Amino acid sequence: MKKGVQQSLSPAFLSSGLQDITYTVVNSQNKKEKLDLLKGVGGYLQAGEMAALMGPSGSGKSTLLDVLSGRKTVGELQGEVAFAGNRPTPQFLRRFTGYVEQFDTLLDILTVEEMLMWVLALQGCRNVRIGNPMARGISGGQAKRVNIGIALVTNPRVLFLDEPTSGLDSYTANEVMSVVKSLASHGITVCATIHSPTPYTFNLFDRLLLLLKGRVVYFGPNGKQALDYFHRQCPCLEGVKDGENEAEWLVDLTTEADRQNRVADFAAAYERSEFKAAADKEIAAQLATASELADRPDFCRAEEETQRDLAVRRDTVTPFWWGLRTLLKYRTLKNYRNPEYLGPRIGDKLIFSLLIFTLFWKVGNNLAQDNLMNIAAVLYMWVTLPAFGASSFVPAIVLERPLFTRERNDGLYRVITYLVAKIVDELCVALVCSIVFANIVWWALQLQGSFALFWLIYFLTLSTGIGEGAVLAERQFTVLAYTVAALSPNMDVANAALPAYVVTLLFFSGFLIRFEKIPNYWKWYAYIDVLRYAWGALMKNQFDGDRNVEFVSGQTILDYYSLSGISAWGWLGIEAAFVAVFFVFAYLALKFVSHVRR
Repeated sequence: MKKGVQQSLSPAFLSSGLQDITYTVVNSQNKKEKLDLLKGVGGYLQAGEMAALMGPSGSGKSTLLDVLSGRKTVGELQGEVAFAGNRPTPQFLRRFTGYVEQFDTLLDILTVEEMLMWVLALQGCRNVRIGNPMARGISGGQAKRVNIGIALVTNPRVLFLDEPTSGLDSYTANEVMSVVKSLASHGITVCATIHSPTPYTFNLFDRLLLLLKGRVVYFGPNGKQALDYFHRQCPCLEGVKDGENEAEWLVDLTTEADRQNRVADFAAAYERSEFKAAADKEIAAQLATASELADRPDFCRAEEETQRDLAVRRDTVTPFWWGLRTLLKYRTLKNYRNPEYLGPRIGDKLIFSLLIFTLFWKVGNNLAQDNLMNIAAVLYMWVTLPAFGASSFVPAIVLERPLFTRERNDGLYRVITYLVAKIVDELCVALVCSIVFANIVWWALQLQGSFALFWLIYFLTLSTGIGEGAVLAERQFTVLAYTVAALSPNMDVANAALPAYVVTLLFFSGFLIRFEKIPNYWKWYAYIDVLRYAWGALMKNQFDGDRNVEFVSGQTILDYYSLSGISAWGWLGIEAAFVAVFFVFAYLALKFVSHVRR
């Protein structure tokens, strides 16, 4: 979500180098053992060039791409990665690099133009919905170009692509990579992992880095020089046969070397080669770029811009309000026109309201002793049901997590921007639902007290995820659902965790067991039970004043439930505080808890 124009870039700024990169992880089969996924890898990316990372499956291509782009979340990294001679900060990588994932991360309900409203849309399909396996939309090649377009939103200096031709036919693959090549010709440095490119696509790359079991076996110019190098290493090899392309020949060669356990031989040969010497010389120059530029007056301005960008502290270029406006305009409004989005958020509330309406008709104005339990029960159900309905909000974050992670890493918005947009998204629906259904239940049951309080309790409970009064209940459970979703690694955990937590709240809400009867070692939980404050506020609202009639054993109903001395509006405020607390928890979870293991 970037506004503005592409800045002028110096070639030195776009260049980057890596020296002696070793990346180690714990062996999942033997926790006491460590594995080197990359070992002593070196190379560089030149400004305006397109470099290919190649090698057989498991050679470390994607791992190296993640290291270059700063997206590794586990493991131990040794060595040096530098942009213009400087170690990049996370903020710099989000602002000035783009990353195109191997698998598309798009919202199926949006059109291409809506997904790419901040850049030039693909003219031929701009009004076509993205689609999914159940609802056909754009083609695979078009989806890949949309993903590339998203990565270009922040005007990156370097563009990383992980298997950009995966799943595409040869014609579409050539078409997509031609677009990528045009980006390089305009000054963007491009680095892509690629497994089996077509001859046309392979020849688009200027430079080639071949990996074998995490070790470099070739780094240098692409094309004839690469083939000549391997022929010198293995004179007995036949050349590229008719019908065979150079990329396949190289991959077959390295795959066979892997199977014959000749990785060490190929790596050692590269260490002795002129290509390794030339690469070391260039890498040293790359790492010294910053100090050299400082001594050259003609590069003073470029160096100043470079240092300023490398020291950037914000990982987005747009303000909070701009990102929020864009998300609300192109995603929230689209959701409101989508039955799949609105159905789960309205359907259960409609059913429960009608059920309560028909079962408890005019129960609220009957203060007979044998009817008081019915009133207490219906108020309890009124705040409990929205809590379980909060599960409909969970997929919003869990299923969108890959897209959120990708867009955040690309510097499109900050965590707070995304969370506020999602909460506003839900609260607008909750607001309308709470007003409509609170009116239905309030007047049908002829409940007593303040309708405003009844409605506000429901709204808040729906929003946070609990369900204590009508309005208060709505808002609270929404935020709670987002907190649980943000903390949960997948849908299974989220769908189990939220109902489990809600059930624990039922026990301490004051209805199933009175507060005074809760054991002292469990009373602390009642104090942090948001459902207790919601139901208690509704009870006080219903039975306050001369409506606080005798219930059992000479006690009034509010005395029986230890609610006589509370303030209904005060407990409403406490529940509102829970909304804020869960909002903070959701923010912290989204910002600091990562379920992406790379």
